[in-house]
Amino acid sequence: MTEISIETVTAEFPAAREALAEILHACVLRGASVGFVLPFDLDRARAFWDGIGANLSPHHRCLFVARLDGRIVGTVQLVFAQQDNGRHRAEIAKMLVHPDARRRGIARRLMEHAETVARARGMRLLMLDTETGGEAEPLYRGLGFELTGVMPSFAKAVSGDGLISTSFMHKELEAEPVTG
Repeated sequence: MTEISIETVTAEFPAAREALAEILHACVLRGASVGFVLPFDLDRARAFWDGIGANLSPHHRCLFVARLDGRIVGTVQLVFAQQDNGRHRAEIAKMLVHPDARRRGIARRLMEHAETVARARGMRLLMLDTETGGEAEPLYRGLGFELTGVMPSFAKAVSGDGLISTSFMHKELEAEPVTG
């Protein structure tokens, strides 16, 4: 039986960097529309994660990783709005599961963990964007995210040829019950 665990990456980021770069690289090569176009190499993936690592802060961005039998195979970020009038919302970003580890509930576990952290932090609204009609959209709908709208021709296709539409989605979170 395989064991999936979710953890927050903070000071140990350099230890996770290479695994995260490999996940991002593999996902982009398999067609994930996550902000990059081909050609895409491991050096670009490492540079992306170096930028994220430099900006980790419990008040701005949380980075979570999923481990399958101890190996990092997935990740998601929770990015908190910084505007005074938006402190009740956060964005789900870079939800990635290595292609070799998919269909095991890892993405769902990562998303549920991010939502739990968001609720504990008092967030009332989660937002995300995903490729319209892509394989992640049903996962998000199954987790209670609703379609906010579709922006046509929002991003270049991973191949670099043509443009794709992006679905913007949201989920309103109920306030935590006050116990007392």
